[in-house]
Amino acid sequence: MNDSSWGAPPQAGYWGPTDQGHGHGHVQSPGHVQSPGHGHVQGAAPAGPAYDAYEAPQTRPMPIVPDVADHGENQDDDRRAARPSGPPVRNETNPEPMPDASQPAPKPQKKSAGRDLSAAIGVGVGLGAVIVASLFVVKAVFVGVVAVAVVVGLWELTKRLDERKGIRAPLVPLALGGAAMVVSGYVRGAEGAWVAMALTALAVLVWRMTEPPEGYLRDVTAGVFAAFYVPFLATFVAMMLTADDGPQRVLTFLLLTVVSDTGAYAVGWRFGRTKLAPRISPGKTREGLLGAVAFAMVVGALCMEFLIDDGAWWQGLVLGLAVAVSATLGDLGESMIKRDLGIKDMGTLLPGHGGIMDRLDSLLPTAPVVWLLLVLFVGSG
Repeated sequence: MNDSSWGAPPQAGYWGPTDQGHGHGHVQSPGHVQSPGHGHVQGAAPAGPAYDAYEAPQTRPMPIVPDVADHGENQDDDRRAARPSGPPVRNETNPEPMPDASQPAPKPQKKSAGRDLSAAIGVGVGLGAVIVASLFVVKAVFVGVVAVAVVVGLWELTKRLDERKGIRAPLVPLALGGAAMVVSGYVRGAEGAWVAMALTALAVLVWRMTEPPEGYLRDVTAGVFAAFYVPFLATFVAMMLTADDGPQRVLTFLLLTVVSDTGAYAVGWRFGRTKLAPRISPGKTREGLLGAVAFAMVVGALCMEFLIDDGAWWQGLVLGLAVAVSATLGDLGESMIKRDLGIKDMGTLLPGHGGIMDRLDSLLPTAPVVWLLLVLFVGSG
């Protein structure tokens, strides 16, 4: 008998919790009631005066207990049941009411975006306006915007390393060297960026010598990693800007990265079923990756055809595919860092987005990919 069986009193015997018995070898429970002509009916009597089940008024439905022992007589009658017409009731042996099958099933909850979308959209539009305005008005202003973003990103990263792991990567040489890297990449190209990177790493090693030696190797390793991860990768954005169509190249880079992230989010949120990397980022799906690839390839073809000098649409398809892959890997890379640190976001500076590093995660590794492919396709300009 299942839990949804409810019914009116049967024609013979008292309903209550029993020990099943057949034939003459049954065991009587305390408080059993003996009915003449039907053997022993097992079960605890209900609270209040004892009554005979034949004469008891049907005041409320009670659960049925199977197999009342009656020496083989009328056992089928003892198993009859019907569903109640009223709501589920409580009894002494089952204090919780059983679910009513007639009640509708709860509605499934809608998927949540996980962030304040209104704040995220507002901040994104504001940042985009500042970047585009500086990009097409004065190139040097845009280089300054990149340098500021690099310094803030380094501050967020080193602060989280110190808070969560006790790793004290020196911020002062990182911030100064990071800004110098971005400017050197814009002024002197790749050669200037590499020289600035080497000097920054050396400054990190020397600066850390002013403190006790405990943890020296750990701290300087984290410092060199931070110098490469944030400012050095960002110098490729500044190097894109040096071409004759530099603003268009940077705009293509930004559009492709944003569209890739948006396509992955939209398709993954709506159709995502298969996890891409559940141990790293459980929210990312393979369907979302396909959405990123499709969106980025379409926008890449349009950008190469209409924005980049001497560009071709098929080059945009290759560029869009590469950006979708690099942006996804960059996002997963920072997710690994945040999981190791045990945090959700790198900061709280941007409402709806987290910190600066939470916006740079897919941009930073994508910058050298776009720079290299554009140089191969249409030259350095």
